[in-house]
Amino acid sequence: MNLISIYQKFPDQEACIEHLERLRWADRPKCPHCKSDRVARKGEVGRIGRWNCHSCHASFNVLSKTIMQKTRVPLQKWFLAIGLMINAKKSLSSCQLARDLDITQPTALLMQYKIRSAMVSDQQPLLCGIVEADETYIGGKPRKSNKINTPPPPPSSPRGRGTRKVPVLGIVERNGHVRAEVAGNLTAKNIVRFIKEKVDPLNSLLITDEFKGYSPIQKEIAHTVINHQRQYVDGQVHTNTIEGFWSLLKRSWMGSHHHYSKKWMPLYLAEQCWKYNNRRNDQAFHDFLQGVVS
Repeated sequence: MNLISIYQKFPDQEACIEHLERLRWADRPKCPHCKSDRVARKGEVGRIGRWNCHSCHASFNVLSKTIMQKTRVPLQKWFLAIGLMINAKKSLSSCQLARDLDITQPTALLMQYKIRSAMVSDQQPLLCGIVEADETYIGGKPRKSNKINTPPPPPSSPRGRGTRKVPVLGIVERNGHVRAEVAGNLTAKNIVRFIKEKVDPLNSLLITDEFKGYSPIQKEIAHTVINHQRQYVDGQVHTNTIEGFWSLLKRSWMGSHHHYSKKWMPLYLAEQCWKYNNRRNDQAFHDFLQGVVS
C-alpha cells in the first residue's frame, strides 16, 4: 500500500483504531490479558477505543500486547512508517524516517526497532525444491583520520573467509522464500544445524559453492556443488539467487544504514528477509498489521 492510499484510508486516529479492532477481534472483542469476552467499551471523553474487562477488571485497547502499546505517536504515523519500510527495497534510515514523519530521530529509531522485531518469525515452513545456501560477511573498511601526521590505518580485513567481519548464513528457495541468520562461526557443525532447521531434507536439492563446510550435509540431503573457481553457472546449478539476496542486504547496509552492530544485525536481517519473502504480496501492508495485532 502506498502513502497516498494510507492517508486516504486512515485519515485520523479513529479510523486507525477501527481498522485494527476489525483485524484483531472482528465482531468479538476479547481481553488481551485473560482472553475473556466479557468486555464493554468505555465511554470516557478523549480516550478513544478503551475497553473494560468484567473478568479481570483490566482496562485495555486494541494496541495492548502489541508493538504499539502505550505509544504516544499517532497511529497514522505508525501506519505510514510501516508503509515506508515495507516499500523501501534497500531499507530506510531512522534519520530519513524522522524527516518524512516529522518526528525525532530517537523516536523513529525506536519505531523501526519495533517494526523489525515484528518481522521476526519463529514459525516458518521448511524450504523445499531447489534451494541455494551461501554465507556472506557484513562490515566495512576503517575510516581514515583527518590528522595529517596520523599513521595510516591497518589494512582492512581480507574478503571472504578469514575476515573479521560478521558472518551471515543464508538459504533461499528458487522463486520462493529466504532464511538468514547471524552465524557465531562457520564451522561445518553450525552450517549443518542451520540447513537442517530450514530445509525439508526429503523434497529438496541443495546447491552450494565448493566450501568444505557444506560437505557433511550430503548425509542429510541431496547436495550439488558449483565450483566458482571454474564457473558460476552450470545449467540449473548456481547460487545466483542467494547472491542476489546478499546484494540487496549489502546495499541496504552500505546505502541506508552505513553501519549496524552485531547486536542489532538480526533485526536488520529479519527486515530484509520479510520484504524479500513478501516481494510479490500485494497485501503485504495488511498482512503485516494482521500479524502485529494477532
